[in-house]
Amino acid sequence: MQEIIKIIHGITRLPERRMVAPVNFTLRCGEHIVIYGKNGSGKTRLVDILRAAYPLQGEAPVYDFAPSPSPHVSDNVRYVAFRDIHGDGEAAYYQQRWNKWDETSSPTVAEALGDAAQWSEEISALMVGDDAFCARQLHLLSSGELRKFHLAKALRGNPRVLIIDNPYIGLDVVARQTLTQVLQALAERISLILVVSDRADIPPFITHVVHVENLVAHASQPVADFLKTPEDTVSSLSVADKELLESLLCRDAFPTATDIIRMNDVSVVYDGRAILQHVDWTVKSGECWALQGGNGAGKSTLLSLVCADNPAAYACNITLFGKRRGHGESIWDIKRHIGYVSPEMARTYRRHLPVIDIVASGLHDTVGLYRRPTDAEREVCRGWLRLWGVEAWGERSFMHLSDGEQRLVLLIRAFVKNPALLVLDEPFHGLDRPTRHRAMQILEACMRKPGRTLIMVSHHADQLPPCINRRLTLEKGRVQTVE
Repeated sequence: MQEIIKIIHGITRLPERRMVAPVNFTLRCGEHIVIYGKNGSGKTRLVDILRAAYPLQGEAPVYDFAPSPSPHVSDNVRYVAFRDIHGDGEAAYYQQRWNKWDETSSPTVAEALGDAAQWSEEISALMVGDDAFCARQLHLLSSGELRKFHLAKALRGNPRVLIIDNPYIGLDVVARQTLTQVLQALAERISLILVVSDRADIPPFITHVVHVENLVAHASQPVADFLKTPEDTVSSLSVADKELLESLLCRDAFPTATDIIRMNDVSVVYDGRAILQHVDWTVKSGECWALQGGNGAGKSTLLSLVCADNPAAYACNITLFGKRRGHGESIWDIKRHIGYVSPEMARTYRRHLPVIDIVASGLHDTVGLYRRPTDAEREVCRGWLRLWGVEAWGERSFMHLSDGEQRLVLLIRAFVKNPALLVLDEPFHGLDRPTRHRAMQILEACMRKPGRTLIMVSHHADQLPPCINRRLTLEKGRVQTVE
């Protein structure tokens, strides 16, 4: 049987990119592999070895891409990583996204993908019925839409092997179903390698699983055998954890307003396109909202108005914490009451800073560490890291963490100032099951305290905490349901 990728006793020459044990890996024709493991287990390092990102000591990887006419790895192995959902380019303060709507230099989706007549069946399937999406500029796409675009882009040139890191991140229910169908069709002619942290993300066409633990890639096994093994155990917060959380949730004062958010007939239009249309929404102190809707429904734009990031707020009838926008308050007056995390921050935060400094930046709503935290503030940050079980990361460089570990640090950053309003946009993206379980417990405990309000976005119903008691659903910028 044809061996498309074969690595024997693979050890990278760069010590900082090595696995603990040498890598032995074979991808055969007709196989489709899931690389599974917890956050920080070494999945991305393994992928880097498979796609020849780093030279190896001793025997080099052996590739057989027939019937592809090109022998080059770059032509035959395409990789779609989590960070790709925010495109390329220099990272900037995430507020700047909302100042780019008037740009005209960004290509449209259709222009970036090239002549539609040359699209493969799979690209066409991803784009079907989405003429408006194809006509939009890339910098105007939501996170889920960007994910969809980059998947289509990776299919150009008919690669022999497609590697996708967390393929379902950021996609709504319909988009996930469509992607599974597209990948199922692709599996008939190319080999697929998917990188996941959750067994629920293993699609039915997968044949084998490589389990990665503690920087060791175990031997490939049939998916049926893997699914018979016990799932990773989850644990409840200990008594010490609960006591620590109580001490971290002390706050001198919360805003006294009954209405945390009040929007009256809010509309946002860019380049002739209505992003939000006549939205009326009131969020009262203590409520826990799920903000729902498909990709491109307007959720991110709505949250940008809440978090004082979007200058369009000044033209809208919006009251936050009892104060009408545009009547003298600064964005920092608003942000000091808000803890926020979103998929976009994974692109924004490309900083070689210690993890504790990244967490501390949440105390003052900065991207870098522009204000030195006091000893007391650093102790608070250490307490939050301890609560999440990652205190040992404190002095590690943020950029040396895995993507999943970075997302966890940014989630902790949202909690660190004990905010009156938590705005969590897909906060559990790519987190493994034990980490997600702990996050849900911490979130639920926080929201039981008086004076806390929550707005949460998730395309996965099972990732919404039990404390959710209200729902707002958007469709094409309009409010469809309020429950």
